[in-house]
Amino acid sequence: MSLSDFPHRRRNLLTGEWILVSPHRAKRPWQGEQAEPAPADAPRHDPACYLCPGNARTSGTPNPDYAATFVFPNDFPALLHESIGEGDSAHDLFETAPARGEAKVICYSPDHSQTLARMDDAGRRAVVDCWADLSASLGRDWAHVQLFENKGAMMGASSPHPHGQVWASDFVPQIVSQEDTRQREHLARTGTPLLAAVAEAELAAGERVVEASEHWLAVVPHWAAWPFETLVIARGDLARMEDLGDAARADLAAVLGRLLRRYDGLFGVDFPYSMGWHGAPHGLGADHAHWRLHAHFHPPLLRSATVRKHMVGFELLAETQRDLTPEQAAERLRAVTP
Repeated sequence: MSLSDFPHRRRNLLTGEWILVSPHRAKRPWQGEQAEPAPADAPRHDPACYLCPGNARTSGTPNPDYAATFVFPNDFPALLHESIGEGDSAHDLFETAPARGEAKVICYSPDHSQTLARMDDAGRRAVVDCWADLSASLGRDWAHVQLFENKGAMMGASSPHPHGQVWASDFVPQIVSQEDTRQREHLARTGTPLLAAVAEAELAAGERVVEASEHWLAVVPHWAAWPFETLVIARGDLARMEDLGDAARADLAAVLGRLLRRYDGLFGVDFPYSMGWHGAPHGLGADHAHWRLHAHFHPPLLRSATVRKHMVGFELLAETQRDLTPEQAAERLRAVTP
């Protein structure tokens, strides 16, 4: 018997949740949705794009003629500096809580045709530096800083221009709070940070490793929910983006380039994904020995450039489920020349 042939469950070490793996279902025929792949060719400047240099945004504010990364306040932020009062609820049974914060947009490049995968290492390094600066500056005022990117229309990106976002909040969001609890418990129980132990075990096994360097490890995690999900883990004692030194930042730029080019080469398309960095919430202060900086990449594509994974039915009502095993996904990503 093999895990690649029979249904089984795996526990997500960072959240404690279980995932059902059903590899035998990958053999079933598919007559579901097949979306058209997004066109890969794009102009370097699109006069209709509200993120390109010199163009007006949807708010009417003109962008400067920026030549590198450009950050501006989100014109339609999900969080505001002001919020409702504590306990403003119509009934004691239904809880509410105030939520304050701010949101910014990060234009990675003035070149409309670029992506993180197609940028050179110097361009990606500028993005890494920008992430670190935002994490540090916003972390002085807010409890948590969430850096993320939605790439591609399939993942709800409102513009094809290369960009990400940062949302800073006065609360620690649910998933990050779960990760904090699990990592804290593991350190207390074993004396070793959870993701340090995961990185060591993954390097020893090798079967889920996609990229490995002096400072970074990219794996399809044992508990991956999305078909080609990856987890990028800092290999040093680093809890937040601003903790990265010069060598780790340069190395990250190179590792991200190789990983993302593997994604694009898998089905020969600009691979859509949602990506986000998780570091120690700033509201914890200096109490973050249990944390390791890491990024989650959640791409939806399953069978081809046009067939995606849908989180529906059992996944929404009972438990996350996947067909392709994480080991099979990692093997396919490794087979792509980056």
